[in-house]
Amino acid sequence: MSIEELDTTVVGVRRPRIEAPTKVTGTALYASDLPVAGLLHGRFVPSPYAHARIVSIDAAAALALDGVAAVLSAAALPIAGSGTRALEPLAREEALYAGQPVALVLAESEAIAEDAAELVVVDYEPLPAAVDLDAALDASAPPARTSTVGAADAADMAVHGDAAGSVEEAAPTASPNVTSTHRLEHGDVDAAFAASAAVAEGVFRTGWVHQAYIEPQVATAWVEPDGTVAIHSSTQGASFARAAVARVVGIPLEKVKVTPAVVGGGFGGKIVLIEPLVAAAALAARRPVRIAYTRTEDLSATNPAAGLRLEVKVGMDAEGTLTGIRSRIAVDEGAYGDMSPSGLIGPRIGAGYTWPAWDVEVTAVKTNKFGPGAYRGPTATQCTFAIEQLVDELADRLGLDPLEVRLRNAPTEGAQKLDGAWPAVAAREALEAAGEHPLWRKRAALPQDEGIGLAYGLFPGARFAAGAVCRMEPDGSIAVVTGLADITGTATAIAAIAAETLGLSFEQVRVNVVEASAAPQTPVSGGSAITYSVGKAVRAAAEDAREQILRIAADELEIAPADLEIVDGAVRPIGSPDRGVTLSDIARKSTGFGNAYPPVEGRGATVPAELSPSACVNIVHVRVDRDTGRVDVLDVAHVQDVGRAINPLLCEGQMRGGVTQSIGYALFEELVHDEDGQLQTPTFLGYAIPRAEHVPAIDTVIIEVPSKHGPLGAKGIGESAIVPGAAAIANAIHAATGARLRTMPMTPRRVWQALRES
Repeated sequence: MSIEELDTTVVGVRRPRIEAPTKVTGTALYASDLPVAGLLHGRFVPSPYAHARIVSIDAAAALALDGVAAVLSAAALPIAGSGTRALEPLAREEALYAGQPVALVLAESEAIAEDAAELVVVDYEPLPAAVDLDAALDASAPPARTSTVGAADAADMAVHGDAAGSVEEAAPTASPNVTSTHRLEHGDVDAAFAASAAVAEGVFRTGWVHQAYIEPQVATAWVEPDGTVAIHSSTQGASFARAAVARVVGIPLEKVKVTPAVVGGGFGGKIVLIEPLVAAAALAARRPVRIAYTRTEDLSATNPAAGLRLEVKVGMDAEGTLTGIRSRIAVDEGAYGDMSPSGLIGPRIGAGYTWPAWDVEVTAVKTNKFGPGAYRGPTATQCTFAIEQLVDELADRLGLDPLEVRLRNAPTEGAQKLDGAWPAVAAREALEAAGEHPLWRKRAALPQDEGIGLAYGLFPGARFAAGAVCRMEPDGSIAVVTGLADITGTATAIAAIAAETLGLSFEQVRVNVVEASAAPQTPVSGGSAITYSVGKAVRAAAEDAREQILRIAADELEIAPADLEIVDGAVRPIGSPDRGVTLSDIARKSTGFGNAYPPVEGRGATVPAELSPSACVNIVHVRVDRDTGRVDVLDVAHVQDVGRAINPLLCEGQMRGGVTQSIGYALFEELVHDEDGQLQTPTFLGYAIPRAEHVPAIDTVIIEVPSKHGPLGAKGIGESAIVPGAAAIANAIHAATGARLRTMPMTPRRVWQALRES
């Protein structure tokens, strides 16, 4: 039976998330809620300079304060710095950005730690800073770092995939801040442009954007009697954090335990950051330590999405076929490049299209700002913002329907893309569904200063090796054992996959999250890969457990396993509902005293054969106030292929969340630094995120084109959901006013200026 023909009873059912009651009632145990005896609280001493040499640190006054246990610098910690943030959590020799932690105060309370941090005296020698991306690219720019720059951390980079294209070191005559270039080339782009009916180009800029999770970074560490360092953290990747701690602190991996807490949002920002530091601090102090960032610390010293400058030129023939693309992209990778997107953005600029020819160069640039990290659909939103505007512009100039142009260039399986061949992608199905949506059809009859825009996008997703265990409990229920951090309802999804595979009800399955050293192989919760990768391992483990259950029942009933089925908590001969053996009986005989059978413990270890991108389309209706430049989003339709909706309610939540974040990306959110490198948006008073009044009702349309490789046909959907939104808003602004916006966020001031210039 094909995936399309599967008749499911658990998968496809709308149901609330397993953990929803604990979160709604306030009983969920977040990382800062864990009670720990003898706990010390950490508070950072931040650098006031964007770039400065650290001459000395005087902690005498702080240590004299009652309740202060220690003041730790990089030199006092069991850490070997390497030029990456996770491995160099405190500034060593020089401060590289304003707000960078220089020392860590440990005290009996948060209040004492905060007071003591203000008493630490650090003597700095200010150095010239490279703050602005364009200025940092100049050959005469001051170096953003004078000490040796460490190589990128390959383990941290792996969450995004391998760098694409050839990599070249910076030319000797280039800026001292250019660390590398990445090139992707194919065909004759100049000839493609010469043969085009129209060519459009532009310079697009996107700012630094924070993940703006509700819960700031927090982790707690303590040393167990046998010397094992145990960490309880708000992390998206317990296994990643465990490996990083072992490397940084220099202890055997088996002496590190990391347990993922309930995570109050991550969006790529909580992969590995503070776990090595809190572990090192606990070892140094020989007491439990908790580091809980304030909102200002989180906005000032974590790992947001990088600022980019994208120069893009695109050609199209008279029928609407894209002919070629040339792009020069500069990536502001801040002070640390271990999570820089510079090796990943090249293919993203091709967006969701096929291209006959391309010439793409990506330049990585150091500046005196915090280092970048992942943020939902990393770099795809920014690239789509550029490409989807140029596609609209070309369609308009050639008198073509913008939706038909996208359909003409939508990829088919095996077609060429910038870094290989396209896997199966349901771009056409998503675009066709968008074309039928009532919101798109009403675009011709709108009041003045209102417009409707459309954009198409996708994220390739990731595919991770993953393991899972499905174990029968003594009561006959099934426990799915994983080290997975559940942020988006993934426990609910994998429980449904296990129940469907085993033939059980949803209520007969539960998910046990265990610490990383005891868990099966568990990847980071990111890259739209959890349902796709971990769900696949869970399905394999459930199939294994089912076979074991059927073998035991077959022996009990003296019938072949192939003639049995699991129904209503029992194993019965097919077509004989009155005969059978209950799962509780099987559990008793395989887990009780004097077992007759080995315990049922299904195991799955898999990796998907290829990626399964989730294509989506945003249709956005906006109103623009020409006097102020304010943009109001009035209506949104979001169409997305999910492969198979394991739980439609969760799918819709992902889709609405992505759209909401895209509104923030498009109109509000930006971490702004002044010319001295001082962050001007260190709280949510300055760093604006969408409020309820900014987000209209969002009509979600689920398209199901099953993946050949995902569990029960499912695809990863979280990343793609954010990708086309900002571009759709930009196209809607153009439809309303005729103005084109090339910079995100499209703030009222920028919109007002664009209106005056147009």
